[in-house]
Amino acid sequence: MKRSFGSDNHSGVHPLILDAIQHASVEFVPAYGEDPYTQQAEILFKEEFGPDAHVFFAFNGTGANVLCLKTLTQSHHSILCAESAHIHNDECGAPERFTGCKLIAIPTPDGKLTPNLVQKELKGFGFQHHAQPGVISVSQSTELGTLYTPDEIAALAHLAHQHNMYLHVDGSRLSNASAFSGISFKEYITDTGVDALSFGGTKNGMLLGEAVVLLRPELAESFLYTRKQAMQLFSKSRFIAAQYIAYFKDRLWKTLATHANQMAAYLASLVEGIPQVQITHPVEGNAIFAIIPRDVCNKLLEKHLFYIWDENLCQVRWMCSFSTTKEDIDIFISDLKSIINSNH
Repeated sequence: MKRSFGSDNHSGVHPLILDAIQHASVEFVPAYGEDPYTQQAEILFKEEFGPDAHVFFAFNGTGANVLCLKTLTQSHHSILCAESAHIHNDECGAPERFTGCKLIAIPTPDGKLTPNLVQKELKGFGFQHHAQPGVISVSQSTELGTLYTPDEIAALAHLAHQHNMYLHVDGSRLSNASAFSGISFKEYITDTGVDALSFGGTKNGMLLGEAVVLLRPELAESFLYTRKQAMQLFSKSRFIAAQYIAYFKDRLWKTLATHANQMAAYLASLVEGIPQVQITHPVEGNAIFAIIPRDVCNKLLEKHLFYIWDENLCQVRWMCSFSTTKEDIDIFISDLKSIINSNH
């Protein structure tokens, strides 16, 4: 099997995560979150995000995003997001179907929303013919691999709250963002005024499951019922919780994310000297976006798995994971250079 640069979801499961699942499997415990593993994980989430954090587990990232957005909205609301956002491009319309809300996708040069970009869509308040702006949703890291600073997130939260709106963060790669910047989860999320977070680990060594973190007590009051109706309540949720216990222990999340980030930086350093390759966005995590000649791309795809991000530009995305090695990258770069040389 080829080593993949297509997605960090293509990697396997870290042994310590598998050990945690195995450990949680040796005894009988109550189901549906009434177990000591879930209770321990809830304590750890409060340690990471603060005492007002309420955590609920879901099966997958789309489920976590939809649950967050459903909790923050009524069906007459609109949800403002970047044009590149996962909820806009990669969730098959699930946010719109299950919330009833209108998604408004805002073009951005780097995947990041700003107050100025959002302000243009803050209109129609109180006008019954318009969907009412209800949520600003951002991704950290963004789908283009770029990072928000805490100040940038805080500015969006302030803008949202000024208009009685909420701020949601899709944190499927929040671990990579925190590992790269040295900024804690709490500093990125709780301290900046974020209202709801989808916190993932499957892109960073976990097997399955995501966490919904609600930072306002009133949002958590009816969430149990919202999750059940959305078919995201896992009877054996201890197997999600046990993974997060291992994930937080000794900051395993940071070790794995740091390695993935370092591999991306290494890959970027090797392609920067190749004239035919143009890196299009800052490498601030574990993703590299680059424009390469189309014929080179097609031949490289015969040897390695990765995705074309923009067909028109032949912009590709190369992802590194906790299990990517320098040897994988060296082979990839050797093949890339060989293909380029053979074309001359």
